[in-house]
Amino acid sequence: MARFPRRRIGRTGVGPVSSVTATKRPDGTRAPRTTSAKRPRGPDFGAWFLVLPALLPILVLSVGPLLYGIALAFTDAQSGRTGATRWVGTLNFQDLLHDTLFWDSFRIGAVWAVGVTVPQFLLALGLALLLDQPLRLRWLARALAIVPWAMPEVVVGIMWRLVYNPDAGILNETIRTLGLGEGRDWLSGLATALPAVVVVGIWAGMPQTTVALLAGLQNTPRELHEAAALDGAGAWRRFRAVTWPALRPVALAITALNLIWNFNSFALVYVLTSGGPGGRTRLPMLFAYEEAFRYGQFGYAAAMGCVMIAAVSVLIALSLVRRLKGDQDR
Repeated sequence: MARFPRRRIGRTGVGPVSSVTATKRPDGTRAPRTTSAKRPRGPDFGAWFLVLPALLPILVLSVGPLLYGIALAFTDAQSGRTGATRWVGTLNFQDLLHDTLFWDSFRIGAVWAVGVTVPQFLLALGLALLLDQPLRLRWLARALAIVPWAMPEVVVGIMWRLVYNPDAGILNETIRTLGLGEGRDWLSGLATALPAVVVVGIWAGMPQTTVALLAGLQNTPRELHEAAALDGAGAWRRFRAVTWPALRPVALAITALNLIWNFNSFALVYVLTSGGPGGRTRLPMLFAYEEAFRYGQFGYAAAMGCVMIAAVSVLIALSLVRRLKGDQDR
């Protein structure tokens, strides 16, 4: 009698033994395991074609000007000159090392970034925890909380200039009404200008931090809070054991972004004080703007921009390292 080749039945149907790999079960029997064909690798031009419409504006409007600005930092480019722009190498950076005004602005920028970011995060965390509770008219409170975020920075600056107005501003009027004094010129005082601007920065940037933290809170499983409450954990212990571990990745990401955004601030401070009085609120971006468009030193201003890019790159690298380290620990 003729013999036919043996065939096994696998998960994908009936096939010859050569296309099936048998695995051994704990009881000694063998179970079939199908083999999957490897997908040939090669350039996926279709994916690049789909990404190109989004990638092209980034290359033209972001990467191109960035590379041009870096190249400009090694030249003596100035406004109004008739001669050709010359390549000066690292001369602009050497001059920058001895420019005490720039390093003072760099220090003010660091104080501004930290002074805005830290209170901004703490206040936003409290507001996000409050808006996460089942309150009445919670939808209205959430809508009002993002109003400052929807306002342009120029409008915010003009509004707060009216608040800080020394003669008819609401702040000084409140101080006079309460009998606390005659008020003062908050934006022109050497001791009060930077704190006054920091308050505006906190108010203007808190909504975006609140939205990010609120999204992280809503992704925390409610079952964990209920289980912790059944175990007798109080509100503070539930926050430490349940809420904060789930919220930490979002908190680290939004804090790093806020540091970068605040360090690169321009419009808000420019409208409020234009860097005064006496340079007390002159952030690095304001200093570079004045060098380029007030004094016409484009090459020198581009060198300042390169230094700021390096500082921001260090912040991004530290944030990524910390994020990767946190992912590995988990």
